[in-house]
Amino acid sequence: MSSPVTIDDIYKLFQASKEEYDRRAAEADRSMAELKKTVDRTSKAVEALTTRWGRFVEELVEPAVLRLFQEKGIDVKEVHPRARTKRQGFAMEIDILAVDDTELVLVECKSRLSKDDVDEFVEKLTRFKDSFPHYGNYKAYGAVAGIEINEGIDRYAYRQGLFVIKPSGDGVAISNDDDFKPVAW
Repeated sequence: MSSPVTIDDIYKLFQASKEEYDRRAAEADRSMAELKKTVDRTSKAVEALTTRWGRFVEELVEPAVLRLFQEKGIDVKEVHPRARTKRQGFAMEIDILAVDDTELVLVECKSRLSKDDVDEFVEKLTRFKDSFPHYGNYKAYGAVAGIEINEGIDRYAYRQGLFVIKPSGDGVAISNDDDFKPVAW
C-alpha cells in the first residue's frame, strides 16, 4: 500500500511546480527580449532599405522632371531635390520641387506608391504654402512617382488631380492622358 500524501508532500510538489513555472517564465522573458531586439534590428534595416529605394526613385525621376513638365505646358526651369523648410511650427520636405516664375510642381517619390501615400501627399499640398510662404502666389501642382504602384492607385491619384510618373522604357514618363486637368493648390 502506498503511504498517505501529506501536506509536506503537497507543499514540495507545489514548490517544484512554482520553480519550474518561474524558470519557464524567465526563459520566455529572455526569448521575448531577444525577439524584440531582432524586430528592432529588422525594422531599422527595412527603414534603411526603404529610404535607399526612395532615394533611388528620386534620382531616377529628378533628371526627367524639367522635360516631363515642359512637355505638359508647365515651363519649370529649376529643380530642387529634397527641398526643406522649418518655420514656426511648419516643417516640410518635398522630394523634388520644380519651379518657374509663376508655377511649380511638387513631386513625391515612393518605391511603392499606396493610397495612404497619395492621401498624405494631398494633405502636404494643402499645407505647402504655409511652409514655403515665398511661393504663396504660385500655382502649385502635385505629382506622385513610384516604381511600383498598388493596383488602381494611379487612377486614384489622377482623380485627386495629381500627375502620375511611372517607369517607361529606360526612364520615366507621366502616365496621365491628354484629358487630365491638374488641380492647382
